[in-house]
Amino acid sequence: MAAAPLLCGIDAGTTRIRALLFTTRGRLVAEGSRPTPVERPRPGWAEHDPEALWHATCEALREAVAKVPDPGRILGLAVASVGEALVALDRDGRPTCRTIAWYDERPKREVAFLEAEFGKQRLHALTGLAADPTFSLCKLLWLKANQPDAIARTTSWLNVCHYLAWRLTGVPGADLTLASRSLALDLGRRVWAEDLIRAVGLDPALFAPIRRWGTRLGNVTAQAAAATGLTTGCAVGVAGHDHLVGALAARALAPGVLFNSMGTAEALTFVLEQPSAEPSLCARGYNQGVVEVERPVHYVFGGFPTSGACIEWFRGLFGAAVPHAQLIAEGASVPAGCHGATFLPDLRGRVSPVPDPDARGAWFGLGADCDRATLYRAVLEGLAFEARLTVDDLIALPGLHPITSVRAIGGNTRNPLLIRIKASVYDRPIIAAEMAEATALGAALLGGLAAGVFPDLTTALDGLETEVATVAPEPDWVAPYDALYRTVYRPAYAALRPLHHALSALRA
Repeated sequence: MAAAPLLCGIDAGTTRIRALLFTTRGRLVAEGSRPTPVERPRPGWAEHDPEALWHATCEALREAVAKVPDPGRILGLAVASVGEALVALDRDGRPTCRTIAWYDERPKREVAFLEAEFGKQRLHALTGLAADPTFSLCKLLWLKANQPDAIARTTSWLNVCHYLAWRLTGVPGADLTLASRSLALDLGRRVWAEDLIRAVGLDPALFAPIRRWGTRLGNVTAQAAAATGLTTGCAVGVAGHDHLVGALAARALAPGVLFNSMGTAEALTFVLEQPSAEPSLCARGYNQGVVEVERPVHYVFGGFPTSGACIEWFRGLFGAAVPHAQLIAEGASVPAGCHGATFLPDLRGRVSPVPDPDARGAWFGLGADCDRATLYRAVLEGLAFEARLTVDDLIALPGLHPITSVRAIGGNTRNPLLIRIKASVYDRPIIAAEMAEATALGAALLGGLAAGVFPDLTTALDGLETEVATVAPEPDWVAPYDALYRTVYRPAYAALRPLHHALSALRA
């Protein structure tokens, strides 16, 4: 009897690149991972060497594949990744420059140019996005202005997951979820906005063809097989933005579901019946996108760029030597509200509901009795309050479905204290995936579609045996958190904004 097939999902994240092998029912079989290589040449900048990204992926794959006796069982693979980072390539497929990380802050002038030239609302109406420095088009324009030799040699560009898929197969492609993060997608028509691309002085031929999730790109090449340990019998499919690939595995792409992806960054997503023309979405920094597997699904989302990043930053203050479990135990001993100590998580600016790249994080309300446990719990509470701020603002907009359930994925679902705090701040139960690797699992399912292991997405999802845990609000925490949120946290950003902008002017 032939051995049961395995599927591989790659999650190229902000901090780690992970390759995971699953059974067709979603059971984790093997894993390999490497740190995401990043360089920080100056404050506010972050870059990746594309070759280093590929080598880290190969090492993660080799580690995972080596743990199964027969690599030929791995029939399908797909790659999910961070959002807006892009790899620029010349006609021979060589990178022309470093990859600007998704959270890099340098393209601020390019945002100002686009808004002045086309108008915020016009851009939002076309692309569904409230322009900010993260989007791929802004990075391309920065390269055009600052590295003209590199952009002159560039004949194509790919987002990180599509670059890695291209290295595996030699076939380029894009997908709608990452096109939705480019500021160059005609959202309503689901095609590249070629008139806009030409108007900013770029060639639409730079943009790879958009393909549905689960589309077969091809098989692993002999060269890639030698580098990764995979076989040339492994098919590679199209995947996309990590948050949305995770939502697929969590069955969260449905009306009425608040999908909370809790990784390095935090995304809060609602499904829409169709793209929204509501003008206040743009002013409040909310973005729309679309995903297509068997049919198009539109969505709106907000969030903030430093969620898990805040927790790792906090650990770094102590040399990152303190185990998560110890911090969680310490934080659990502090009463809800942290004796007034409050944290704003805007370490890399604010996206929604008030877009502000100059916003910064803060602790306030500190007393002489504040210790590490108090400050740690204040960080967790600040993350929960910031998420509620986005949710409260979004659901007040017209045309959105009422929330019927909250589903969460991501590494921070492993933090039981954070999930209890967040459920209490939302005053709603949270259905959290027991397995934090939902993004890699979603990618693996799309690899299975590409390989023909599943006839359709419904069959793939219905066959999963993954478990979830429902975390209820703590009754004694709900009222104190609601009072703190309404009277202290909500007004805190506006009170601190003049100081943070003054500091930004001094830095400049």
